Parts: sequence; C-alpha cells; structure tokens
Amino acid sequence: MPELPEVESARTVIERAALGRRIIAVDDSDGYVCRPHGPGEIASALVGTTLSEAHRRGKALWCDTARGPVLGIHLGMSGKIVISDPDGAEIDGGDHWESGRAPGDYRWSRFSLTFAGGGALRLVDPRRLGRIRLDPPLDGLGPDAATIGAARFASALGRGRAPVKARLLDQHVLAGVGNLLADEILWRAGVHPARPVDSLTDPERRRLHRVLRTAIDEALRDGGVHTLPLVPHRRPGGRCPRDGTELARATVGGRTTYWCPTHQPPG
Repeated sequence: MPELPEVESARTVIERAALGRRIIAVDDSDGYVCRPHGPGEIASALVGTTLSEAHRRGKALWCDTARGPVLGIHLGMSGKIVISDPDGAEIDGGDHWESGRAPGDYRWSRFSLTFAGGGALRLVDPRRLGRIRLDPPLDGLGPDAATIGAARFASALGRGRAPVKARLLDQHVLAGVGNLLADEILWRAGVHPARPVDSLTDPERRRLHRVLRTAIDEALRDGGVHTLPLVPHRRPGGRCPRDGTELARATVGGRTTYWCPTHQPPG
C-alpha cells in the first residue's frame, strides 16, 4: 500500500495541477472502486464544481470542492494520481511500484474527472484496490506521522503488551506509518519490532520519534519509501545495510516484518 510519502506526492500533484479547474465530466462507472455509490452519483455531486483544496492526514487523501461535497481518494496498493493537460502532458504522484504504463495509457483508469478546456485527473490503479467516495469518514484517524511532536508521539505509543510495530501501524494511534516505514523506523532506532510498548524507555521513545520524522523527511525529499536504506533489503536473504547481518523475518502485528538480529535484539 502506498505510504505517507506516496500519498503526499499525490496530494501535491492535485494541489499544483487540478485545483480551480471546472469539472465537466466524471467517470464513476467502476462500481467496485466507487462503492457504496451507484454509477452517476459521484458525477452528479461533482460536475460543474471545482476542487478547491487538497488535504492529507496519514495515508488518507481528500479534496474539498467549491460546492460542498468532499471527494475522498484512497490509492490502494498500486494507485497513482495522473493529471493530463490538453496537449497530453502528464504529471503523476503515488505508488513507485506501478509498472507497465506509458504516458497516455489509461487502460487502468478506474475513476476520472475531465476539466473544462481539456485535461483530466485519473486514478490509475492496475490492481483495482483503490477507492473513491464522497464525504469519507476521517474522524478515526490519529495524528499525522509527518507532523506529530515528541511528547504526543510518546503518549500515542501508550502502554501495554502490544508489539511496538503493531502500535506504529495502528492508524487510530498514528496516521501514516505502513509496513515498510515501520520496519525502517525500528531498524534505525535499534528497536526489535516485537518488543512490548511497556518495555520502551523514555530515551527509546524519543529516538523512535526522531527517526520517524527523519525517515519521512528523507522519503518525501527523495521520492518515496522505496528510497530508504532498509527497504530494498526487505526480502529473503536480504542483509542489514548497516552491518551485513542477514535480516530476520517473521510476522509481527499481522504483517511480514524484517529486522537485524544484531542491533535490534529482543528487549
């Protein structure tokens, strides 16, 4: 699933290339991607209006409209926002792993807004796991991982026997950290992913916050979580980029997890 940096990339693409453009047509015919809305329901709400602001919290992306309805966009596991101009030029943002699509190839377009004067915004999603809906529920999201302060982060981790990785992945606790980013954060901090949050010391909580913010900043700067040091090595036989130790692999918090047994020992 695209993580916070990829979703932020999609948001900035919308912000710089789609706001204020009058919508003259909407393709909402994919009933699975646009559920629970029926065909034409999203079109009726959006034709004639404009997108006025683009927002993100964690991995949630949504746009305000001048007429009122909020357009929620979930990129799924392979989704990308592609915005084309009348001359066919494109800019895009979203999932680094999308492959096989040349500019102008819209066979995987699951939803689109066509703008007055030409051009369109599309959700291009080969695996068809994205989601478009009006007025999406957002109240359950925790604070954004890109902006959370140290004290609030330490409090959000909370107490109990839950593995620290599971707590990092809980979007109600902290919005924006996915599986790859969680492994990167714990690797940088030298914290075993299965350690209970109760076992974390105050210095470890501060260190986790520090590397969280650093990793997100680097991924935003360099183009996504795939650019972070650990991520390319998260595979069977992969080795720690720090000391060359073969990475351990297990399921933690319901997700496939990699860590270095040398400098991430069990607590």
